[in-house]
Amino acid sequence: MRYVIEPAPETTIPVAGEEGVFPVRRIWCVGRNYADHAREMGHDPDREPPFFFSKPANAAVPGGTLPFPGQTKDLHHEVELVAAIGKGGKDIPAERALEHVYGYAIGLDMTRRDIQAEAKKLGRPWELSKGFDQSCPISPIVPAARIGHPTQGKIEITVNGKVQQTGDMNQMIWSLPEAIAYLSRYVELLPGDLIMTGTPAGVSAVKPGDTMHGTCEGVGEVTVTYAA
Repeated sequence: MRYVIEPAPETTIPVAGEEGVFPVRRIWCVGRNYADHAREMGHDPDREPPFFFSKPANAAVPGGTLPFPGQTKDLHHEVELVAAIGKGGKDIPAERALEHVYGYAIGLDMTRRDIQAEAKKLGRPWELSKGFDQSCPISPIVPAARIGHPTQGKIEITVNGKVQQTGDMNQMIWSLPEAIAYLSRYVELLPGDLIMTGTPAGVSAVKPGDTMHGTCEGVGEVTVTYAA
């Protein structure tokens, strides 16, 4: 095939203990999937149907030192368990959903909260608050064949050594199998899709020079420093 312009390089994520890498296709994020976080954002945490938003594939980047994003004065961290889809499907039943998961990582859903708040107030989309460049720092993926499918365990982030968010994966309002089943009714999930499963309470602002360290028990860790 001949391209009329040079195609962008494919976004990939390292796989822990493997030479191969995981190609990223799309990034789907479950919104307000921890009750305490829903409350801190001013919403009722009752079990209403889940909702999703997305980030572009190239938002995924490894940890390390990153430039501080522009056009925001209120950049927030949201630490999340990430599921990497290895087998596609549509209308996937919840009881078979985990068969479609290749592995897991820990990721940060970085959010320009001021831009998001303004968009909400005006009834506009969130894309510029969620899908900006390098808005999804992520750890290497660990295959489920090695660690199984985690359903509980501490998920936490520190900023400059101070704990800001902490919770347990068992506090999700919608479990990963339920989220996969629901999302696959609306889109066909394909290999390479990532699903970010929501964040616990404690989101807070970071600034240039800050270092974030996210951990997810049994899955991994990711560290990001914003350049001063």
